[in-house]
Amino acid sequence: MPVYLNNAATSWPKPETVPVAMTAFLTSGGANLARGTSSNRDLKTLNAVLDCRVRLSTLLGGYGGFRGCFPAGKPALRAPELQSGSSECGNPLNVTFCSNITEALNIVLKGYLRQGMSVLTSSMEHNAVMRPLRTLERDGVIRLTLIPSGTDGLMDLKSLQDTLASERFDLMVMAHASNVCGTIQPVEEIAGMCGKAGVPLVLDTAQTAGVLPLSAKSLGLAALCFTGHKSLLGPQGTGGIVWNPEFAAQVTPLITGGTGSYSHLEFQPDDLPDRFESGTPNLPGITGLNAALTWLEEEGMEKILLRERALGSHLLEGLLATEGMELAGMHEIDGRLPVFPVNIRGLDNAILANRLSLMGFETRPGLHCAPSAHRSLGTFPQGALRVSPGYFNTLQDIDDFLNALSEAARELKKEG
Repeated sequence: MPVYLNNAATSWPKPETVPVAMTAFLTSGGANLARGTSSNRDLKTLNAVLDCRVRLSTLLGGYGGFRGCFPAGKPALRAPELQSGSSECGNPLNVTFCSNITEALNIVLKGYLRQGMSVLTSSMEHNAVMRPLRTLERDGVIRLTLIPSGTDGLMDLKSLQDTLASERFDLMVMAHASNVCGTIQPVEEIAGMCGKAGVPLVLDTAQTAGVLPLSAKSLGLAALCFTGHKSLLGPQGTGGIVWNPEFAAQVTPLITGGTGSYSHLEFQPDDLPDRFESGTPNLPGITGLNAALTWLEEEGMEKILLRERALGSHLLEGLLATEGMELAGMHEIDGRLPVFPVNIRGLDNAILANRLSLMGFETRPGLHCAPSAHRSLGTFPQGALRVSPGYFNTLQDIDDFLNALSEAARELKKEG
């Protein structure tokens, strides 16, 4: 069986409960959301979607009060302010669903940014952030400023501080952790700087939601964008936004239409979540995501993080001992996720990835939809071979991969 080491792209495998829940919805449920009657089928769909919103709002620290969302001591995954045992979590209505984090970021950026606004981002961003911003910049809508990052992937906080002090900005958007090298940005410090300067902060949590503690409310975020298919362990085609409702009121919906509510109105409802949820949502996917979140609650974030950290530490040690290895980003496990961009001197990383694939090891070569990040890391234009283990990998998988990597490198160098 192939060894899957591409969890930064999407987590695999999923918990067994995820496909079971999706199959059950399609075979014995299947009602549309808020577009039926009070039948058992309709109410089960409504409840499943609300359950998923509640779990996400609890996990990601949503805004607003909502008491009694889970029994005492549950769930195991909680926003930091709930670790003390408070029964109040964020209002689940401030969580809106969409198909992925790219859509979520587009909804926020294109709905909020207007002519003449100034925006801050980092040089480590994925194209899910960079392309919408560059397009708005090219079209003369915004002025964009990039905060530089070092070859370790960390944003230059002195540059950010000086930039915030020198002029006024209308928004900052950034990734919590790099999809290229796994570097975790000091988001608490950055959020504090933005809050002091009065700049709304939007956080891309594609790599961190589900594996690192997060709280949109504690950080004072304008919006926290998430995807369901990575560390949340849900299916592809799921994602969304945890909103500060005051910020959400300033965002023009990207798509308008039927919501199953306020049908007497011919304009989009202002209330959340309806404001940003036109059309039929991915209900099988949301059902699967809810099952994944339930599994995460039972397994516990700390256990997941410790296991992934142990796998990453073992892999990092082996990579650094590999002949000809060039590892971009941090060379220690602290301050990072187990996402490693590597090159072996004298070899094309795409050819190396293909050879490893033939040997049964799945990775990802190239630029990882983040050319600016690779420029910061010093790996542009060749990119790197990205290796990203996940919770379901084993130490034996890591050892087998390291042996295969050395063997593949030797063979390719011989072949010339």
